[in-house]
Amino acid sequence: MLRWFIVVFLALMCISWLSPLLRRMGFGRLPGDFRFRLGGRDWDVPLASTLLLSFVASLIAKWI
Repeated sequence: MLRWFIVVFLALMCISWLSPLLRRMGFGRLPGDFRFRLGGRDWDVPLASTLLLSFVASLIAKWI
């Protein structure tokens, strides 16, 4: 269980570091990505971007 916690933590850290680069490439602005303001804070729900990145990661993992 601790191993999965560490993996999820490291994945979230990598995503947060790469988010400015991914945003410049157009991820987060695809149709199906939601952005709204609630309680004075901006919230992003990148559904389409998550599906696309997951598909690309699975293709890379399959080839390796």
